[in-house]
Amino acid sequence: MTEKVLVTGGCGYIGSHVVRHLSEAGYNVVVYDNLSTGFRDALLNGEELIEADLADHETLAEAFRQHRFKTVLHFAASIIAPESVSLPLKYYCNNTRNTLGLLEACVRFGVSRVIFSSTAAVYGIPEGGTASEESTLSPINPYGTSKLMSEWMLRDAASAHGMKYGALRYFNVAGADPQARTGQRTPEATHLIKIACQTALGQRAEASIYGTDYPTEDGTGIRDYIHVEDLASAHLAALDYLNKGGDSTAMNVGYGRGSSVREVLAMVKQVSGIDFKVVESDRRPGDPACLIAKAERIGRLTGWKPRYNSLKTIVEDAWRWETKLANG
Repeated sequence: MTEKVLVTGGCGYIGSHVVRHLSEAGYNVVVYDNLSTGFRDALLNGEELIEADLADHETLAEAFRQHRFKTVLHFAASIIAPESVSLPLKYYCNNTRNTLGLLEACVRFGVSRVIFSSTAAVYGIPEGGTASEESTLSPINPYGTSKLMSEWMLRDAASAHGMKYGALRYFNVAGADPQARTGQRTPEATHLIKIACQTALGQRAEASIYGTDYPTEDGTGIRDYIHVEDLASAHLAALDYLNKGGDSTAMNVGYGRGSSVREVLAMVKQVSGIDFKVVESDRRPGDPACLIAKAERIGRLTGWKPRYNSLKTIVEDAWRWETKLANG
């Protein structure tokens, strides 16, 4: 019998890409999502959907009782760092407290493996702008803190109860399915590439640069952008690693190089052929100047290799998706 796996937040941007990869790899996927930011039609292969909130412990327990999951991939979370500064308790409730409830269910029902959607925000502002898994964990906003607290709970629960886990610390996820079947659809999204594409399409009046006085070459923030398809494949590589007896670990998922805000905007203009309006604004709270991955561990342990590691490719796929959305 094909193993059933539970994917929380599987109707969201990243989760839906991972669900598609899992289904195509032969897993029997059950998705648990409250559809607050996700979309039912992002499930392309007839995966079962349990529409409920993680705070609904009775429904969650019934899902475990019925399906007897041994593997859980946990994506459900709030993810907007600036918002977390103004609404910190939302993040501790939705990210940390709900992860606690999920882990309690995992322990209660004998889950063996957990893949956790974490973030490079756990590093805060790393020395030199580059973070390895050994870098100091010092988040500078509640979003990063809520995820780090979840990692600690996962680590300790795994140690006490015999689970294995992989905590994948994402850098800046962007792009869309190259066939434009799925992509970023979150209302009022804050992702730079999506915003720039929407501006080029006339859906926004302008794109903003938040901070032009950072200690970087062009004064704007630098991020390690990773294609969502590569990120999705990293989850399957991490799961395969655990299935083969690999030890619990945290792993960065990025390309090891960064692009500035100005470089990203210029690439969107190049790909779209549209010279849209850009305005310069003050820095946002909780934004580091530079955040780039040192990501050799995941390749060494799992054999994962990116296929789409080009800013131009990321923007081309994002532009194709946004154009499709704009055309209905």
